[in-house]
Amino acid sequence: DRAKKAGFARVRVDGVEHPLDQPITLQKKLKHRIDIVVDRLVVKDDPALKPRLTDSVETALREGEGKLLVAVLPTTGAGPHTDHFFSEHNYCHACDLSFPDLEPNSFSFNAPMGACPACKGLGSTTQVDPAKVIVPTLSINDGAVAPWGPLGDEERSAWHVGYRRDLLRKLKVDCDKPWAKLAKKQQELVLYGTAERVAVDWKTQNSSGTFNSKFDGVLAWLERTFNDADQEGRREKLGQFFTTTPCAACSGGRLRPESAAVRVGSRTLTEVCRLTIADAARFFGALTLEGGKAQIAAGVLKEVRARLGFLVNVGLDYLTLDRSGPTLSGGEAQRIRLASQIGSELTGVLYVLDEPSIGLHQRDNEKLIGTLKHLRDVGNTVLVVEHDEDTIRAADHLVDFGPGAGERGGRIVYAGPVAGVLDREDSITGAYLSGRAAIAVPARRRPGNGKALSVRGARANNLKRIDVAVPLGTFTCITGVSGAGKSSLLNQILYPALNNHFNGSADSVGPHDRITGLEHLDKVISIDQQPIGRTPRSNPATYTKVFDHIRAVFAQTREAKLYGYDQSRFSFNVKGGRCEACEGDGVKQVEMHFLADVYVPCEICRGKRFNEQTLRVAYKGKTIADVLAMSVHEAFTLFHAHQPVVRIQHARNRLERLGEPLQVVALRFQPFKRFEQGFQRYASAAVRSYRFLNALCELSDTCLHTVCQGDVHFAPSRFVLFGKEAIQVAHHLLRPCKLSTSEIQLRQTHQRLGIRGRLLCSLYVAFLRLGDAGAVPQEVAQMQPGGDVLRVALQHAAVHRFRLVQTVRAHIGIRQCQ
Repeated sequence: DRAKKAGFARVRVDGVEHPLDQPITLQKKLKHRIDIVVDRLVVKDDPALKPRLTDSVETALREGEGKLLVAVLPTTGAGPHTDHFFSEHNYCHACDLSFPDLEPNSFSFNAPMGACPACKGLGSTTQVDPAKVIVPTLSINDGAVAPWGPLGDEERSAWHVGYRRDLLRKLKVDCDKPWAKLAKKQQELVLYGTAERVAVDWKTQNSSGTFNSKFDGVLAWLERTFNDADQEGRREKLGQFFTTTPCAACSGGRLRPESAAVRVGSRTLTEVCRLTIADAARFFGALTLEGGKAQIAAGVLKEVRARLGFLVNVGLDYLTLDRSGPTLSGGEAQRIRLASQIGSELTGVLYVLDEPSIGLHQRDNEKLIGTLKHLRDVGNTVLVVEHDEDTIRAADHLVDFGPGAGERGGRIVYAGPVAGVLDREDSITGAYLSGRAAIAVPARRRPGNGKALSVRGARANNLKRIDVAVPLGTFTCITGVSGAGKSSLLNQILYPALNNHFNGSADSVGPHDRITGLEHLDKVISIDQQPIGRTPRSNPATYTKVFDHIRAVFAQTREAKLYGYDQSRFSFNVKGGRCEACEGDGVKQVEMHFLADVYVPCEICRGKRFNEQTLRVAYKGKTIADVLAMSVHEAFTLFHAHQPVVRIQHARNRLERLGEPLQVVALRFQPFKRFEQGFQRYASAAVRSYRFLNALCELSDTCLHTVCQGDVHFAPSRFVLFGKEAIQVAHHLLRPCKLSTSEIQLRQTHQRLGIRGRLLCSLYVAFLRLGDAGAVPQEVAQMQPGGDVLRVALQHAAVHRFRLVQTVRAHIGIRQCQ
């Protein structure tokens, strides 16, 4: 009717023309294609035809909303017509698909225009994992459904416990039978629910009732509860039952289909992003465009080639362009940031870097230092806080603070060229740079207990199906250049698997075949780079548990007994003895809205945390607030007669070797959240050393001066001394690798598909030491990169002992991967 009212005389229905002045019969249950016939022409060389043709095309595009169909009939006789489709928009007539005009944002997965609608540009989706939800060895009443917990306790008053218990009973699910023995139909009923409505009885201590309920299943309930949770702690707790899988819609490409379909030089953007940086540099280097395309893309191609070149120059050519940020090692992330600054081509800028060498192998340090020098050479100033020896020696100007730490520091010991600090007797840095001081290499190595923890087929990130055997009863050091796969092995495979096994966690474990030797262990602890405490209440005294014993000492004093004070009176975490104005924090938080919150001392207790009544009690003339303000060394002297306090203080006093780093730190000094990483790691190593636990450490010398590193690396040796195991990821070949009993080195293997981590060698570090004649075994000479640096380090330490290859193989063995 609309076409007829508009003045058109014919329509085409499913390819057959019909005049509009005659009735047209259509079948209601079939889908029909109806086209309006705007004009019928005989094309010939006639100038008068052009205006008519133009007018007809404009009319057809207007009525067809930008789409036009031209049906060409045979010139002679009857026959089928040939359709030619035209459109003003991005539309495919064959697929019947259209998409908007493409813009730069259309190729960004961070913008709604380009992001895959299914995964919102993440490339992956998070779904409930039934394997993490169910404990197959338990019954439902005993806690087979992990998010629910046990349902068998009839005394539990929460109404939802009774509701679930009665609901499953009405659905005829045996809650007393182990999950693995339930019928498949019953398992699916619990997991996926049913549309059947059930009359459920529920009761609590104070009420009861009945209502009709539909059971959606555990998986649907868990997903709904997770999405509705508004507390981060609640979401984190429920998140352990979810797993991340590649998006089925974009296959991990992160782009919407129309953006992913565009090709440049035979490759889509998704395909380009999956190339390594080296392959991408070759692709764009060889890419040639013609005509107007070349002019349009000239500036962009120049920028792309330059930025890829920067990444290649800093040694990141093995990374793929779509590598996820959280999976990058510290060294890789650091160099990417530096490469971006080089690409900006800024001059006259002051760059401030805080330990850029963190996580970098000695081989990669050269590239980092070269990058820093390039920033300097183009007209910038580079200011670096650093402990790394190579970086210090490469500096043009050195400012050395000290002479000690904490109260013993805070002064400038030396300022000037690096060579000048070597002769300064009051500079600890100069002592180590000049060789007057050094971390000693142990004269002998512990043989271990003959057992091993083995990982087979490890292939997370850069790892390429390597087999690793970690000798137990030893201090094992995992080394290798940045990006070789050390953190992937330790943090994505080994620790999550052990944490799940010993602690019942549901951590995601990186791909591997199997792990053996778990029966030889009883516990695992990870000493990572996460902050120890985030509030003013967390400090070295509370973290090491020494404060519990100190409070017990104060509770035993004559004054405390006279006033009726027990141990809790001397805690700033509970009411009674603490200052209620600041609730025992000693400071008050001032909210700055859009800025970071500010803490100011409490005006009532003046930062002492306790009220006046509590501070009346003194031990040897010192109040509990005075003790918290003491250094570790002072507290050690004060409580020398109390063995529990002394034992913990010993562990923190450089682990039974008196020295500076933690002795000068006040027990209260400052909250852990304001400690630098080096001090936090030091305290963590100390308390773990006291508790004698198996430990996994990653880059434990981060943020530590050389004088401190010898002590923090001595902590794992204490683990081993008490029959435990210590595994450490390290780059500083002059420090932890000297002290470790055994070493596992990973190397990079550049292949067509990019970097792959391979196991290069697993052997006693002592085997790397030079023999009496100075000869280097052939197996050690083949260890590149890394082995050459370690040999030089050990030679500098004047270690001239050699152990036979047969002895090494008898203890651990040398496994050269193909």
